[in-house]
Amino acid sequence: METVIEINDLSRSFGKKVALDGVSLEILPTRVYGLVGGNGHGKTTLIKHVLGLLRAQSGTVRVFGKDPVRDPAGVLERCGYVSEHRDLPEWMRVDELLRYVAAFHPTWDSSYAAELVEMLELDGSAKVKHLSKGMRAQTALIAAAAHRPELLVLDEPSTGLDAVVRKDILAVTVRSAAENGATVLFSSHLLNEVELMSDEIIMLEHGRVALAESADSLRENHFVVTTQTQMGAHEIVRFSEDSTSEILSCRKQAGTLSLVIKGDPARLVDRLRAHGENEVVARPASLEESFVARAGRDRVSAKSLELADVQ
Repeated sequence: METVIEINDLSRSFGKKVALDGVSLEILPTRVYGLVGGNGHGKTTLIKHVLGLLRAQSGTVRVFGKDPVRDPAGVLERCGYVSEHRDLPEWMRVDELLRYVAAFHPTWDSSYAAELVEMLELDGSAKVKHLSKGMRAQTALIAAAAHRPELLVLDEPSTGLDAVVRKDILAVTVRSAAENGATVLFSSHLLNEVELMSDEIIMLEHGRVALAESADSLRENHFVVTTQTQMGAHEIVRFSEDSTSEILSCRKQAGTLSLVIKGDPARLVDRLRAHGENEVVARPASLEESFVARAGRDRVSAKSLELADVQ
């Protein structure tokens, strides 16, 4: 099985700002990868390296086994890309734009493009400058997907769009993966969408890979445990240190303690109940809860157990 993207120890700085810090990733075929992280934590910088728009300062990037900087044609002919900015030629009509893009791709599927135009209810005769923000996004997605690329890269494709258009974009993206066997790298701050459509989750924090895990594994191994307790946050974290789970974040508000943990919650729940804590409940954590637990102000420092208690 050919690795689609292989990144080894990639680092990149802009002046004193470290954008990527020793990133290593392997992206395999026919999977949808959700790329999440706070603003300025390296998502777009990583995508630009994958597309050959930035040269690695240290480390290596290979896409289909090729260096995207040295062999851009060999990489980009197999890729489709949608930027959050969606820069399209204002003077062209939608049908003219698609014919223009088709000229660069021998694999362009005109019937598929027409089908997507109809599905998204776009007017092929409309000029780009008259399109709404949502229609621009839909047009950009057709231009990226209609040549049936092996790798579809979407950088914040849903930014500023309404729910209907976001749903359309997700539908086309998932279809590209399912029907065409494409690999999708999908960057978004809308964590519910990433969770909905991704097979794999990659989380960047301050330019480092904080998590790279299948969505199924993430759901199976991350839990929220809540309890009514008089214990303080520091005390309960220390109390549970020898359990079989790792506490990622701890928040106490109005007597209710909420823990986000990685691992089996059973022993921790049993210990809390045996200690006399009330209404101890464990449930699977959402992607947003797992992300906030690792990046938010209530995260637990593994070394110092420093917490941000909220009273």
